[in-house]
Amino acid sequence: MDLVRKGAINCDQGAVRAVRYNVDGSYCLTCGSDKKIKLWNPHSGLLLKTYGGHAGEVMDAAGSCDSGFIVSVSQDKSVIYWDVTTGQPVRRLRGHAGAVQCVKFNEDSSIAVSGSTDNTVMCWDIRTRKLEAIQTMREAKDCITSLVVTEHKIIAGSLDGSIRTYDLRAGELTCDTVGIPITHIVQTSDGQCILAACLDSTIRLVDTDSGELLQEYKGHRTEDYHIECAVIQGDSTIISGSSESCAVLWDLLEGNELRRLQMDLGVVHSLAPHPTGSDIIFAKKRIVEVWGKPSDEIEELVED
Repeated sequence: MDLVRKGAINCDQGAVRAVRYNVDGSYCLTCGSDKKIKLWNPHSGLLLKTYGGHAGEVMDAAGSCDSGFIVSVSQDKSVIYWDVTTGQPVRRLRGHAGAVQCVKFNEDSSIAVSGSTDNTVMCWDIRTRKLEAIQTMREAKDCITSLVVTEHKIIAGSLDGSIRTYDLRAGELTCDTVGIPITHIVQTSDGQCILAACLDSTIRLVDTDSGELLQEYKGHRTEDYHIECAVIQGDSTIISGSSESCAVLWDLLEGNELRRLQMDLGVVHSLAPHPTGSDIIFAKKRIVEVWGKPSDEIEELVED
């Protein structure tokens, strides 16, 4: 895959804990250790808005399906629902007993789903004034590190080494045990497989229906970092960050390493592929790097 570094943004918000595209990829969000979320134009490096209201490091955020709202979670145990335009919190939701690690919207952005170090997954109806979670899943034995939310399923990865799939229509729970602490999960676009990044520097491809292990990807290093991965290029390629200041790409079917994207010093721990294009944004230390296919005009971003 022909990817080149297009530029970088110094986010100036302490360590960047996560980077996320909005629904159409026109903007991106960065979550900072300075307790703030920032909204950027990733093509120009322009800072559009800063959202301040958390009392702890912001660990994750997600944009709504109409890009009008943001939901964010923090080490302060709270979930905040923001109005993008005004920059003000619409609702603060408290119910978790520990730091909240991850958050996702459902398809129509009426429900926010959060996962916490208190081992629970909580569902919040953010369109009403109800401040309590409408559903709480307590089956995990350790921290919830990552979530996938589809039309009728909630899939949770946990440090207890299991992937739990809650089928909301059927009212069923399926648990696939990997046996190694899981730091990040993503689903292939066809919904057939789950990719699980594990703390033993191995990414595992698991069949969604059978739980069968289909492939393993090795070569990157995680150490004790929660390093994210993704499926790109029409479910043909796996990409992951690494503690060795690079991102690694593998062939999904064969499992062989294709390429390394070498970056400046820093653990590459969070990444987000563009929803429709080829660009990928990576977070390391206080910097976000933008990579993509070379074009005639590569717009260099702010780098100081």
